[in-house]
Amino acid sequence: MARRKITIDEKIDRQKQVVSKIKAKYEEELKVLDKLMEIRDAELDKELLAAFRKSGLSHQDVINLISKGRSDDEDGSGES
Repeated sequence: MARRKITIDEKIDRQKQVVSKIKAKYEEELKVLDKLMEIRDAELDKELLAAFRKSGLSHQDVINLISKGRSDDEDGSGES
């Protein structure tokens, strides 16, 4: 039984199929990752809003606090 030689074009076509399947799986997994990150971000948003409401600070107080923190970080005097 003689083996048929596989041409380079056939190898290229096979590899394109392999890459296509892997790319589809990657894109599917990326969608799952994006959805999980959206869920996490929504939970963090809720946590932040709850902390804000509990703090009793006004909107302007929070804005000032955040702005001050940013200016401290920019001049290198902010604590990490």
